Amino acid sequence: MKALVYVTLKPSVFDPQGHVVAEALATLGYQDVKDVRQGKFFEVELADADPATANLSTEAHRAKVEARVTEMADKLLANPVIESYRVEVLQ
Repeated sequence: MKALVYVTLKPSVFDPQGHVVAEALATLGYQDVKDVRQGKFFEVELADADPATANLSTEAHRAKVEARVTEMADKLLANPVIESYRVEVLQ
């Protein structure tokens, strides 16, 4: 099963890279750009060979995958002090 993790800086954290991109877009004629926030994107594919999940319903398996990937995001993929993240589990 595959999960997507979107990591972005918290709104209260200044985003210098996003600021530079916003200025560059304005220079290119995109005057309607108000703000740009940069982030990271992770695509995590988990093996389906876990015997512990073999007899779970699709919804239960999905919840287990989401919990596992959320744990990964908490421990490594995102810095919870300055970043927020969301996990999306795909079929």
